[in-house]
Amino acid sequence: MNLSTHPTPPAALSDTALVWDRKVKAPWVAMTGGLSPISLGLALADWAWHLGTSPGTRMRLQSESVDHWLASLKQVGCQEHPHPDKRYADPTWAMWPFCALASTHHTAEQWWAHASHLRGMEHHHQDVVHLMARQWLDMLSPSNWPHTNPQVLMTTLQTRGDNLRQGWHHAWQDMQRQIHPQTAMDGDAAYRPGIEVACTSGAVVHRNHLVELIQYTPTTAQVQREPVFIVPSWIMKYYILDLSPHNSLVRYLVDQGHTVYMLSWRNPDASDALLDMEDYLRLGVLNPLAVITERTGGVPIHAVGYCLGGTLLSIAAAALARDEPMQDAQAIAPLASLTLLATQLDFQDAGELGVLLDEAQVAVLEDSMAEKGFLTGRQMGGSFQFLHAQDLIWSARMREYWLGERISANDLMAWNADVTRMPATMHSQYLHQMYLHNDLANGRYKVEGQPVSLGDLRMPVFAVGTQKDHVTPWRSAYKVHSLTRSDVTFVLTSGGHNAGIVSEPGHAHHHYQLLHTPLTAEATAPEVWQRKAPRFSGSWWPAWHAWLRSHGGEHVLAREISPADVLEPAPGSYVQVRYGD
Repeated sequence: MNLSTHPTPPAALSDTALVWDRKVKAPWVAMTGGLSPISLGLALADWAWHLGTSPGTRMRLQSESVDHWLASLKQVGCQEHPHPDKRYADPTWAMWPFCALASTHHTAEQWWAHASHLRGMEHHHQDVVHLMARQWLDMLSPSNWPHTNPQVLMTTLQTRGDNLRQGWHHAWQDMQRQIHPQTAMDGDAAYRPGIEVACTSGAVVHRNHLVELIQYTPTTAQVQREPVFIVPSWIMKYYILDLSPHNSLVRYLVDQGHTVYMLSWRNPDASDALLDMEDYLRLGVLNPLAVITERTGGVPIHAVGYCLGGTLLSIAAAALARDEPMQDAQAIAPLASLTLLATQLDFQDAGELGVLLDEAQVAVLEDSMAEKGFLTGRQMGGSFQFLHAQDLIWSARMREYWLGERISANDLMAWNADVTRMPATMHSQYLHQMYLHNDLANGRYKVEGQPVSLGDLRMPVFAVGTQKDHVTPWRSAYKVHSLTRSDVTFVLTSGGHNAGIVSEPGHAHHHYQLLHTPLTAEATAPEVWQRKAPRFSGSWWPAWHAWLRSHGGEHVLAREISPADVLEPAPGSYVQVRYGD
């Protein structure tokens, strides 16, 4: 027998097998909307096995089901609203049989909250089953269907069906946007970067392959000596912090006498598939810090990070602070302070987004990214919509399709629709090292081959958590107290992940709690902090400005931008790159 002397290399066999695996899995994933069928199947099997081997629990759940059903029947009299759910806030829900329908749905939600958490189940599987049950219940809510929603029925009678005709028109428009997303975005010119939003005066003064560095034009004769450097998240465009002039955090800082620098991340394409976390650290944080150091003469820098930008900034700060400094660390000025806005450093309790992430789900995402070289903006946006289907899908569709009322766009909604991509390699590393293995909090995250420790951070820290944050739960953001060796001023503000940060002065309903914990004090549990921290009305921005002033030096003449340093006016080119996926 003549055997070949050139067998197929193992690496080639492995690559071929991986390609084959991905082709087989692709139809499964398409049927589950991008969720891993293996992850969902394991969670369901865990729940079913524990339920099947627990006769006492089954009897208890059956008894609770009957009790809930009987309680719903008591609503036949409809004396009052069944509960304060905003889906049933309209007075028409007080009429029978609609109040009974709402009450039945509410009791079903309560029942499943108990039924999805069985003794002995993996905690992650409990969360997955609870999330999937909640998705089904949100879809089946009587408020979503015209024949069980009294508000829709009354509106249809009053308008002689005009609401349904208008709703059909809205549905057709949305369908066209799904088919031609790029055309839809180009046609929506209500909030254009550089005109209606992202219009604070400034210039791009540095550019590399990954970021543009914007310096904003001073509006005061003197400025605080220490500049402010802001690292936004690269999941979305930077101008969340520079929306319309009245709610722009950048404009507020400039008007208070700060020299402000902001990163604008490049929207990656397939050629950027191999960009990794190290590239984001060097090109996105360290290189701009060196440029700012040179432009300001080496004075200390107030560093600010938002969401993922805060995580990356903290990694850079820890790498610069360790005993064996990084290469080229001497080219970067010391950090005067560190501000973390809705930033997660410990991913053990990662919030609702973490429910969707395990090894099987990350493998699905990697398979999806391998085909294109990036995670699409629509995939990321779809994840957030899935987690908040009640508000972002069902309630919105009910209002627009059944009531015929288009939700009025605003600058925050326009920013949210301006999606960005993430390179495949970077996103895979981020998911594995943060969400799955929690390397940063456990001191295992490596920079230049050596682990970094958040315990090396000594500069004062100002951290902001938001009460309704489903991306970075405030109790998770609060862990900065135990992870660093710094004086920490922590703020808990009203609102969610975005609206809590974009909290400009002048809103009557905004409020926050603030408490300073010195380095010598022992960190308390978040619930204890919440009881002790004083509550203030209004925006937290002025308190942060005062804190920056207290950790800075004297004022100097405003730093004008030399025409020779201007690559192009703000907001630059990178923010203008849009994709329809």
